[in-house]
Amino acid sequence: MSEGPTTSRIFVDADACPVKEEVFRVATRYGLQVFLVSNSALRVPRNPLFQSVVVARGQFDGADDWIVEQITASDIAVTADIPLAARCLEKGARALDAKGKVYSPESIGDALASRELMIHLRAMGELGTGPAPFTARDRSTFLQRLDDLIQALRRTRR
Repeated sequence: MSEGPTTSRIFVDADACPVKEEVFRVATRYGLQVFLVSNSALRVPRNPLFQSVVVARGQFDGADDWIVEQITASDIAVTADIPLAARCLEKGARALDAKGKVYSPESIGDALASRELMIHLRAMGELGTGPAPFTARDRSTFLQRLDDLIQALRRTRR
């Protein structure tokens, strides 16, 4: 049985991710490989650590499935997709969203339940607004949490 990669990697559910540049900056500092997984080609800086992965257009959950197939317990997923975060946690990986919310095995059940409730309320016409706008503070929180996760993974590898 393979133990997976010797260093952590970052998998980004990239189609609507507002923190790709921040991921590149942090990954460069730590020398981590980054996979931007999307349904269409995305621009990636010229760096051998960064790779764009395009899954088949129209393939429902294609990006999610690719990430889950590749991710290991030493990796980090960046996603706003709570079910994808849950799948990554099941494989032992870390997961956080673009606003810096870190998902854990203890918190993911509540996050999934809240998501289902919101879907239900929207379907009933009870909610008309979407998520709050992305702010500079969200970006800062994301950077700090990503750094925290990388540091925690490095400590567990020693």
